[in-house]
Amino acid sequence: MRLSPFALFDRRYAQPPEPAVSGWLKGAVYAHRGVHGAGVAENSTGAFALAIQGGLGIECDVRLSRDGRAVVFHDATLDRLTGRPGRVDQLGVAEITALTLAIGGEPVPTLRDLLVQVAGRMPLLIELKSDRAKPAGAPSILDLCRAVRRDLDGYPGPVAVMSFDPRVAAWFARRAPEVPRGLVVTEAGNRTWSGTVKRHLALWNARAQFLAYDVRDLPSAFARRHRQRGLPVLTWTVNTPALRVRAAEHADAPIAEGAGL
Repeated sequence: MRLSPFALFDRRYAQPPEPAVSGWLKGAVYAHRGVHGAGVAENSTGAFALAIQGGLGIECDVRLSRDGRAVVFHDATLDRLTGRPGRVDQLGVAEITALTLAIGGEPVPTLRDLLVQVAGRMPLLIELKSDRAKPAGAPSILDLCRAVRRDLDGYPGPVAVMSFDPRVAAWFARRAPEVPRGLVVTEAGNRTWSGTVKRHLALWNARAQFLAYDVRDLPSAFARRHRQRGLPVLTWTVNTPALRVRAAEHADAPIAEGAGL
């Protein structure tokens, strides 16, 4: 069999996780931002409660408040989800948790709130959101890594972190190697040689232990190769029955919502 030109670096910088890690990552269906819709907001306490009731793992997004706390929120700005202007990183945690979500009227939860709610009962994936073009003086992605690591200290259940930004997994590899870490990947139609090189560089820089792959890109030679090497491949966002079938064929676990659940 012809050896890939990337194989040596893959073995050195993207080693598959131990079975104790890869087993639970593969063994769940993850509710994308909780079970939301029909009056229940994404990334809300109600959405997470429905996921727990349904026996589902949970995927959530976190951002950093101005005063260094991890809050469960997808967007950099507040308007879509709360109806008010401004950026998450311009408000302190007390101001953010005083806001209510436009759908359902629940307060914005902190990561600590979510960890208390889940209490180790279901597998949890935490996506750390990064904005390359952030205002001057805004917290950095490494500040968010530190905040998440503080909140996870002593948490008893299965939990992993992931991000599009390879600096996140790299930080956890150095500072908290006990926390499984993943790289979120979308090929965005870029299946050129240069795109393949960029994906490998991101993987090696991240020292990732699993991939969270855009389901629209599956089947993918990149995902297939690393899955065969032992890296679990999760896939998002599985939101139709047809994509659920695709996920079952080409990935180890779906991150799903709506009709995909």
